[in-house]
Amino acid sequence: MKKTKKILVIVESIDVEDSSGSKVNVALIKNLQNIGYSIKVLHYTRRDIQLEGLNCISIKEFRYGYLFVLSRIQRILQRILKVNFSGFLENIFGHSFTFFNDSKSITKAINQQYSNEGLVITLSKGASFRPHHAMLALPKLHDKWMTYVHDPYPFHYYPRPYNWVEKGYEYKESFFRQVSEKAKYSAFPSLLLKEWMGSYFSNFLKTGFVIPHQNLKVESIKNNDDPSYFDKDKFTVLHAGNLMKQRSPEGLIAGFKLFLKNTPSAKEESSLLLLGNAAYYSEVLKKHQKELTQLYCSLGNVPYAVVNSIQEKVTVNVILESKSEISPFLPGKFPMCVFANKPILLLSPFYSETKRLLGDEYPYMCEVDAIETIAVKLEELYVLWKEKKNLLCLDRPDLENYLSKENLYNTIQKHCFND
Repeated sequence: MKKTKKILVIVESIDVEDSSGSKVNVALIKNLQNIGYSIKVLHYTRRDIQLEGLNCISIKEFRYGYLFVLSRIQRILQRILKVNFSGFLENIFGHSFTFFNDSKSITKAINQQYSNEGLVITLSKGASFRPHHAMLALPKLHDKWMTYVHDPYPFHYYPRPYNWVEKGYEYKESFFRQVSEKAKYSAFPSLLLKEWMGSYFSNFLKTGFVIPHQNLKVESIKNNDDPSYFDKDKFTVLHAGNLMKQRSPEGLIAGFKLFLKNTPSAKEESSLLLLGNAAYYSEVLKKHQKELTQLYCSLGNVPYAVVNSIQEKVTVNVILESKSEISPFLPGKFPMCVFANKPILLLSPFYSETKRLLGDEYPYMCEVDAIETIAVKLEELYVLWKEKKNLLCLDRPDLENYLSKENLYNTIQKHCFND
């Protein structure tokens, strides 16, 4: 009988309410557990969080070294002088003193908690890759290291319209080049992202493979607990997720308005829900809500269990991406939308990972600002809904298999445990 393979996971956060990155990280961790691996989780959430059935250890901040002292001096001076020194310091060192102290804290915890696991996985979120930086200080573990790269890094490697160049970008490039060269394995949520990052760091093309974002199952809320803004008997179009500056909802809203204009019968039985943070668009969304009674915008976070439940009950789930030439990202909500088994309205560039997975023949996709096409797609879906009601489904067993725990197991075994 084979021994259970042991995996050590180092992750920045396991609080599913703080970001989509944390949600997909927890989904991956739980599915690694579900397929039979023995998992130990080191997390830097800064508070004690436990995942059911897992050994989760909260990493303590290292508070005794010079980096900790310098980080606190910087914070105090910034507060007193009302001047942010971060950009100046990052131009000199590449990262903040806090980043370096966090990295040191994580390295220390790995040294203490590593117990001969056969695989060490680093996960991060947003624009932060602290666990990856921490692993560079542990060359003895590099032959067991799988670095998971969820987004392009550094920031200037994002495709347009993301065009921000960070302070100290040369140091960040050097840092990630080391990651690409030191980690034995590299994994990416999408094929396009692996190829994209491989065009900057060629070693990723040698070590890289795809582990798509996993589905995080949570207990759905009961029908009588549905929020007041959601009516399960209406033709409901939902976009769940943050509306960053580069993800404009204007095309979707204009397309929905045109759909209602072209289909008067839909006015009394349709709604458009935008759930999630939308700070950049808050004022314009408030204006749209006053003009369009069928529109509801939360303008802030909604608990994950509520969003997940609504995704499973709406008529159409929207995946909205930036106006660009390419979108190499796999949205974190993609697996949730697939397993919700509702039609997906994809608003994305011509080249995108989501479009690649849905396939060129998928009927409900167009550019994010193609207002007339969006209206036509919504009308087509509305007509089908009128005919089929609750029978209107995505029905993509191929994608369910791609996102399955079985495929995750086969991928890990093939690339990391091929003994």
